[in-house]
Amino acid sequence: MPSQTIPAASSTNNSSVSDEQKAQLAAGLRRLRATANKDLSMEDFDHLRKIERWGKLCTVLGYGTAWIVPNPISALLISMGNVNRWANMNHPISHGGYDKIKGVPEKYTSKHFAQGWRRMIDWMDWIIPEGWDQEHNQLHHYNLGEDNDPDLLERNMEWLRSSKLPIWARYGVVAIFACFWKPVYYAQSTLKELRVKHAKTEEEAANVTGSFEMRAWSPFQAEGREYWLRCILPYAGIRFIAIPALFLPLGTGAVLSVFLTSLLAEVFANLHSFAVIVPNHSGDDLARFSDPVKDKNEYYYRQIVGSVNFRTGSDINDFFHGWLNYQIEHHLWPSMPLSQYQKLQPQVKALCEEHGVPYIQESLFIRIKQMLGIMVGTRDMILESR
Repeated sequence: MPSQTIPAASSTNNSSVSDEQKAQLAAGLRRLRATANKDLSMEDFDHLRKIERWGKLCTVLGYGTAWIVPNPISALLISMGNVNRWANMNHPISHGGYDKIKGVPEKYTSKHFAQGWRRMIDWMDWIIPEGWDQEHNQLHHYNLGEDNDPDLLERNMEWLRSSKLPIWARYGVVAIFACFWKPVYYAQSTLKELRVKHAKTEEEAANVTGSFEMRAWSPFQAEGREYWLRCILPYAGIRFIAIPALFLPLGTGAVLSVFLTSLLAEVFANLHSFAVIVPNHSGDDLARFSDPVKDKNEYYYRQIVGSVNFRTGSDINDFFHGWLNYQIEHHLWPSMPLSQYQKLQPQVKALCEEHGVPYIQESLFIRIKQMLGIMVGTRDMILESR
């Protein structure tokens, strides 16, 4: 999803929610946050450990059966363990969701989880943890729906939206892209934003290679070598070489079976994460913004009208959604434990209804349809201006 500048969205709206309504909403949200902060305890951490065990169990069962014969069941289990490490573990921990709870081991805090050598055991993925922090935790969360949001889908997909391809072919492009989007898009996007952050001058930052330029991919160029050495080779070496090699005592057939099942699991993990992440901020009923946030009241408002929730309510349901079904609450308070979102969600929804602020919550499948419309150009987001 290469980033580029495009004309304003065709649907423009000056928010009908008044500044007074936004102020009242923000006051109510602050009260909810204060209450939640007092409620933080080791129970929240114990809940995280339970979810972690579920993910590890999926991984163990997946690899424990993958050696028998290449099969989709084992691949699905491995995939679920993979998605769990990203969505249910790294995501809240990297935001500092458990930093304020007394007694939490430091390896579950944002300063230690997946940092340095711990990347190998905490969250080994195509994505560099420090790149994720810059691209997602900083730029996306604090520029939601603005031009500075690196994950603004409508803008990033303009190359496909405005293409001359027939609609059916555009859907085909999206389907293929979804199977490989983590190494193809997210690894590149996060690495690019990390380079911009470390640039010493504005000129150097402006010259950072775009995610889909040849230099970003070529192992013969500095940018491409960094991509291969830091993103692709470490993860691929462990996932597709080292882990299958562990099954060598069972024979070369077992090694090949684990290898092939791992490849299928990677496709499943990409599809799963694509389905629960990308629809979070896309649809013709969600807003994008033409100007920066002016104050905290506006910030709270934008997190709500620029995000959407899926079905919520139970650990099993939320586990499979990667807790991304609480996107509104997560964007209001990124540094909150997973278990607290379950308690806050009905209160936030009621508060929005009280103050006349749209709160969208629909099934994942309805939101995938909305997302696809934005990607192929059959739907446009609402452009809000103050």
